[in-house]
Amino acid sequence: MKTGKIITLVLGIGLLIFAIYHFVIGIYLWAVVKLIIGAGLIVITFMKNRYGQIIFGHLAIVAGCMLVTAGIYYVPMVAESVKANNSQISIAYIFAMPLFWGFFSIFGGICAIYHGFCKCVRHDWEV
Repeated sequence: MKTGKIITLVLGIGLLIFAIYHFVIGIYLWAVVKLIIGAGLIVITFMKNRYGQIIFGHLAIVAGCMLVTAGIYYVPMVAESVKANNSQISIAYIFAMPLFWGFFSIFGGICAIYHGFCKCVRHDWEV
């Protein structure tokens, strides 16, 4: 197995373990998102054709939509927090919010789907 495949498998298993932990402590939304991404990474590891990449892309889009929805629901809480902090937002605060990671995941999923059809990722140009 290639080094990249091993890293992908370890990341997928790590996310699945983290998802189980979040299920146990009751943080269900984050558990489902980690479960979806972890399962997608494991699918990529064991599927040797382009379908693994395409399935992962669709799973990333689903997880991203869940995060964007959660980010929209958190807007009133974020507004209160910013108001309490003298209307200042730090870059770290933006990176910690689900809205950012939701869009990141959606666009990453679109990229993965396009790469599933691209010869550069599948190495079809190597004969």
